[in-house]
Amino acid sequence: MTSGPRPPRVAVPELLARAAEREEMWPADARAGAVYQRIVVDGERYFVKQLSRGSDWIMRVTGDSVHRPYVVWQAGIMDRSPAEIDHTVVAMHVEPSDGDPVLTMVMRDVAALLVEPGDTPVSGRQHAGFMDGLAALSATWWGWHDDLGLTTMAQRVRFFAPDNIAGELQRERVPVPLSAAAAGWPTLSRRAPQLWRIATLVHEDPGVVTARMHQTPTTFLHGDWKMGNLGSHRDGRTILLDWAYPGAGPACWDLCWYLALNRARLPESKQDSIDRFRRALERRAVVTDGWWQEQLDLCTIGIMATFGWEKALGDDAELSWWEHRVVAAAGRHGIRAARAR
Repeated sequence: MTSGPRPPRVAVPELLARAAEREEMWPADARAGAVYQRIVVDGERYFVKQLSRGSDWIMRVTGDSVHRPYVVWQAGIMDRSPAEIDHTVVAMHVEPSDGDPVLTMVMRDVAALLVEPGDTPVSGRQHAGFMDGLAALSATWWGWHDDLGLTTMAQRVRFFAPDNIAGELQRERVPVPLSAAAAGWPTLSRRAPQLWRIATLVHEDPGVVTARMHQTPTTFLHGDWKMGNLGSHRDGRTILLDWAYPGAGPACWDLCWYLALNRARLPESKQDSIDRFRRALERRAVVTDGWWQEQLDLCTIGIMATFGWEKALGDDAELSWWEHRVVAAAGRHGIRAARAR
């Protein structure tokens, strides 16, 4: 598989100045405070996203004060993505603005190729392509460690921790996901008390999982493998948008994130998806013996410290699947939920 030549880099101000058409957009899957536009330049359609720490709650709760997607772009990481991945970005620019720099991203308009919103499962072929794309990205950066100051694993597992989102809940307009999280954690304590105690323990001391994660192999993490950020080219390449939470960490983290957020869209079981991803890594000469189960266990625990609230607001079968696996994984690694208050 080949991705074709990467488009040459262009300057954002120049590109915007040449726009013949501009149209404000409101993507169905947008959750933060960004501004979106569709523009046409020289007959080509582009998608423009602008955000700042002041407007974007995700930047604030993940501790991003440097526009991490821009850091990754400037470092050339996006352009060195494997052929299986199309990030679509053609330009980025950071403009100072009253002490709150604004990031502008210009991407090729691939709306027609993105996963349709909704709860309908994607095709088996598309899902397999996503698993293969994730494995390709992971294998390309196998052994990578962050020296750029990107998202840490502690910030990931504490994304929706009650004390981390408390300040956002005092704002005039509370983001919907944060309102849901605030309601979901108490619900989790009632519906799945063991899972809640383990999640609380991780919130209070992320090192109980992150220190052990760092003893397993690391790679570059995109951080947000949800269907709203994904699409497929006709040749099977995966379109991967919104690199908002980049950093170093275990490959199983992006896998578990995908399983947790795309539950309704999976055309096969979670276990089959896990096995598929592992085989895709092994096809790329990544040896998984010796560390796989430990990393998967730790990421399963960590991802429920992030999204346990969301499972508490869902159906019994989904909540039970995660609770059973988190409790079993915690037991295997001596993580004592009794330490949580």
